Amino acid sequence: MARAEPYHRENLRQTLLEAAVALIGEVGPPAFTLREVARRAGVSHNAPYRHFPSRDELLIAVAREGFDRLTAVMQKSMARGRTALERLQLSGCGYVDFALKWPHHFLVMFDLPIKGYAECADVPVGMNAFNVLMGCVVAAQQAGDLPAGDPLPLAWTAWSLVHGVAKLAVSGNLPLSHAATLAFARRATQVLSRGMMQKPAR
Repeated sequence: MARAEPYHRENLRQTLLEAAVALIGEVGPPAFTLREVARRAGVSHNAPYRHFPSRDELLIAVAREGFDRLTAVMQKSMARGRTALERLQLSGCGYVDFALKWPHHFLVMFDLPIKGYAECADVPVGMNAFNVLMGCVVAAQQAGDLPAGDPLPLAWTAWSLVHGVAKLAVSGNLPLSHAATLAFARRATQVLSRGMMQKPAR
Protein backbone atom coordinates (compact mmCIF):
# COMPACT_ATOMS: atom_id res chain seq x y z
CA MET A 1 0.00 0.00 0.00
CA ALA A 2 1.39 3.43 -0.93
CA ARG A 3 2.20 5.77 1.91
CA ALA A 4 -0.35 8.56 2.34
CA GLU A 5 0.80 12.08 1.59
CA PRO A 6 1.50 13.98 4.83
CA TYR A 7 -0.71 16.89 3.77
CA HIS A 8 -3.69 17.28 1.53
CA ARG A 9 -3.08 20.05 -1.03
CA GLU A 10 -5.22 22.67 0.72
CA ASN A 11 -4.00 21.59 4.16
CA LEU A 12 -0.42 22.17 3.05
CA ARG A 13 -1.27 25.65 1.81
CA GLN A 14 -2.90 26.60 5.11
CA THR A 15 -0.06 25.05 7.09
CA LEU A 16 2.43 27.18 5.19
CA LEU A 17 0.35 30.32 5.79
CA GLU A 18 0.21 29.63 9.52
CA ALA A 19 3.94 28.91 9.65
CA ALA A 20 4.66 32.16 7.80
CA VAL A 21 2.58 34.23 10.22
CA ALA A 22 4.19 32.53 13.23
CA LEU A 23 7.68 33.11 11.83
CA ILE A 24 7.02 36.80 11.24
CA GLY A 25 5.70 37.13 14.77
CA GLU A 26 8.65 35.34 16.35
CA VAL A 27 11.70 36.60 14.50
CA GLY A 28 10.46 39.54 12.44
CA PRO A 29 10.42 40.21 8.71
CA PRO A 30 14.21 40.14 8.07
CA ALA A 31 14.42 36.41 8.90
CA PHE A 32 11.46 35.47 6.74
CA THR A 33 12.41 32.93 4.08
CA LEU A 34 10.51 30.19 2.29
CA ARG A 35 13.10 27.67 3.46
CA GLU A 36 12.52 28.57 7.12
CA VAL A 37 8.75 28.49 6.62
CA ALA A 38 9.09 24.99 5.16
CA ARG A 39 11.26 23.87 8.07
CA ARG A 40 8.76 25.14 10.63
CA ALA A 41 5.90 23.54 8.71
CA GLY A 42 7.74 20.22 8.74
CA VAL A 43 7.93 19.83 4.96
CA SER A 44 10.72 19.77 2.39
CA HIS A 45 12.24 23.08 1.37
CA ASN A 46 10.71 22.65 -2.11
CA ALA A 47 7.16 22.07 -0.81
CA PRO A 48 6.17 25.78 -0.55
CA TYR A 49 6.82 26.29 -4.25
CA ARG A 50 3.84 24.08 -5.07
CA HIS A 51 1.64 26.92 -3.85
CA PHE A 52 3.85 30.02 -3.70
CA PRO A 53 6.40 30.65 -6.47
CA SER A 54 8.21 33.24 -4.35
CA ARG A 55 8.52 34.73 -0.90
CA ASP A 56 6.40 37.70 -1.93
CA GLU A 57 3.64 35.44 -3.25
CA LEU A 58 3.41 33.83 0.19
CA LEU A 59 3.33 37.24 1.87
CA ILE A 60 0.57 38.38 -0.51
CA ALA A 61 -1.41 35.28 0.45
CA VAL A 62 -0.96 36.14 4.14
CA ALA A 63 -2.11 39.69 3.41
CA ARG A 64 -5.16 38.42 1.52
CA GLU A 65 -6.07 36.18 4.44
CA GLY A 66 -5.68 39.17 6.74
CA PHE A 67 -7.92 41.40 4.63
CA ASP A 68 -10.55 38.66 4.45
CA ARG A 69 -10.54 38.46 8.24
CA LEU A 70 -10.56 42.24 8.55
CA THR A 71 -13.59 42.46 6.25
CA ALA A 72 -15.46 39.85 8.28
CA VAL A 73 -14.66 41.55 11.60
CA MET A 74 -15.72 44.97 10.31
CA GLN A 75 -18.99 43.56 8.98
CA LYS A 76 -19.73 41.75 12.23
CA SER A 77 -18.97 44.85 14.30
CA MET A 78 -21.04 47.24 12.17
CA ALA A 79 -24.02 44.87 12.22
CA ARG A 80 -24.73 46.07 15.77
CA GLY A 81 -25.32 49.63 14.58
CA ARG A 82 -28.83 51.07 14.49
CA THR A 83 -28.05 53.96 12.15
CA ALA A 84 -25.78 54.42 9.16
CA LEU A 85 -23.47 56.68 11.15
CA GLU A 86 -23.25 54.24 14.02
CA ARG A 87 -22.43 51.43 11.59
CA LEU A 88 -19.62 53.54 10.17
CA GLN A 89 -18.24 54.12 13.66
CA LEU A 90 -18.51 50.45 14.59
CA SER A 91 -16.79 49.34 11.39
CA GLY A 92 -13.82 51.39 12.59
CA CYS A 93 -13.92 49.65 15.95
CA GLY A 94 -13.88 46.35 14.08
CA TYR A 95 -10.74 47.51 12.28
CA VAL A 96 -8.97 48.09 15.59
CA ASP A 97 -10.30 44.83 17.02
CA PHE A 98 -8.86 42.92 14.06
CA ALA A 99 -5.42 44.51 14.51
CA LEU A 100 -5.38 43.53 18.18
CA LYS A 101 -6.39 39.93 17.45
CA TRP A 102 -4.11 39.37 14.45
CA PRO A 103 -1.16 41.80 14.80
CA HIS A 104 1.17 39.73 12.60
CA HIS A 105 -1.28 39.78 9.71
CA PHE A 106 -1.63 43.53 10.30
CA LEU A 107 2.15 43.87 9.98
CA VAL A 108 2.23 42.01 6.66
CA MET A 109 -0.79 43.89 5.32
CA PHE A 110 0.63 47.36 5.90
CA ASP A 111 4.29 47.39 6.90
CA LEU A 112 6.20 44.94 4.71
CA PRO A 113 7.52 46.00 1.29
CA ILE A 114 5.89 43.37 -0.92
CA LYS A 115 6.25 43.36 -4.68
CA GLY A 116 3.28 42.27 -6.70
CA TYR A 117 0.32 44.00 -5.07
CA ALA A 118 -0.29 46.14 -8.13
CA GLU A 119 0.20 43.23 -10.52
CA CYS A 120 -2.53 41.04 -8.99
CA ALA A 121 -4.83 40.02 -11.83
CA ASP A 122 -8.02 39.82 -9.83
CA VAL A 123 -9.44 42.14 -7.16
CA PRO A 124 -6.57 44.20 -5.67
CA VAL A 125 -5.48 43.14 -2.20
CA GLY A 126 -7.42 45.01 0.47
CA MET A 127 -10.25 46.32 -1.69
CA ASN A 128 -12.79 44.08 0.06
CA ALA A 129 -12.18 45.80 3.38
CA PHE A 130 -12.00 49.28 1.86
CA ASN A 131 -15.28 48.69 0.03
CA VAL A 132 -16.95 47.99 3.38
CA LEU A 133 -15.72 51.35 4.64
CA MET A 134 -16.81 53.14 1.48
CA GLY A 135 -20.25 51.55 1.72
CA CYS A 136 -20.61 52.82 5.27
CA VAL A 137 -19.59 56.34 4.27
CA VAL A 138 -21.98 56.44 1.31
CA ALA A 139 -24.83 55.12 3.47
CA ALA A 140 -24.16 57.82 6.07
CA GLN A 141 -24.18 60.46 3.32
CA GLN A 142 -27.47 59.16 1.97
CA ALA A 143 -28.94 59.28 5.49
CA GLY A 144 -27.86 62.91 5.84
CA ASP A 145 -25.37 62.11 8.62
CA LEU A 146 -22.37 63.13 6.51
CA PRO A 147 -22.11 65.90 3.90
CA ALA A 148 -22.82 65.03 0.27
CA GLY A 149 -20.05 64.92 -2.29
CA ASP A 150 -17.10 62.72 -3.02
CA PRO A 151 -17.05 60.01 -0.32
CA LEU A 152 -13.39 59.15 -0.85
CA PRO A 153 -11.85 61.92 1.30
CA LEU A 154 -14.26 61.04 4.11
CA ALA A 155 -13.29 57.36 3.84
CA TRP A 156 -9.59 58.24 3.91
CA THR A 157 -10.16 60.39 6.99
CA ALA A 158 -12.02 57.64 8.82
CA TRP A 159 -9.42 55.04 7.82
CA SER A 160 -6.54 57.26 8.96
CA LEU A 161 -8.02 57.59 12.43
CA VAL A 162 -8.63 53.92 13.14
CA HIS A 163 -5.39 52.84 11.48
CA GLY A 164 -3.50 55.23 13.75
CA VAL A 165 -5.22 53.84 16.84
CA ALA A 166 -4.58 50.27 15.68
CA LYS A 167 -0.92 51.00 14.94
CA LEU A 168 -0.34 52.58 18.33
CA ALA A 169 -2.07 49.68 20.05
CA VAL A 170 -0.26 46.79 18.33
CA SER A 171 3.13 48.50 18.75
CA GLY A 172 2.59 48.78 22.50
CA ASN A 173 2.44 52.56 22.50
CA LEU A 174 -1.16 52.77 23.66
CA PRO A 175 -1.12 51.61 27.32
CA LEU A 176 -4.65 50.21 27.35
CA SER A 177 -6.20 46.76 27.56
CA HIS A 178 -7.95 45.26 24.56
CA ALA A 179 -11.36 46.30 25.87
CA ALA A 180 -10.14 49.78 26.82
CA THR A 181 -8.57 50.24 23.39
CA LEU A 182 -11.86 49.39 21.71
CA ALA A 183 -13.70 51.81 24.01
CA PHE A 184 -11.17 54.51 23.12
CA ALA A 185 -11.59 53.76 19.41
CA ARG A 186 -15.36 54.03 19.80
CA ARG A 187 -15.09 57.47 21.40
CA ALA A 188 -12.57 58.59 18.80
CA THR A 189 -14.84 57.57 15.92
CA GLN A 190 -17.73 59.43 17.51
CA VAL A 191 -15.66 62.60 17.82
CA LEU A 192 -14.42 62.23 14.25
CA SER A 193 -17.96 61.72 12.96
CA ARG A 194 -19.07 65.00 14.51
CA GLY A 195 -16.16 66.73 12.80
CA MET A 196 -16.93 65.15 9.43
CA MET A 197 -20.54 66.34 9.66
CA GLN A 198 -19.28 69.88 9.22
CA LYS A 199 -18.85 71.10 5.67
CA PRO A 200 -15.26 72.24 5.01
CA ALA A 201 -14.70 75.98 4.90
CA ARG A 202 -14.13 77.45 1.46
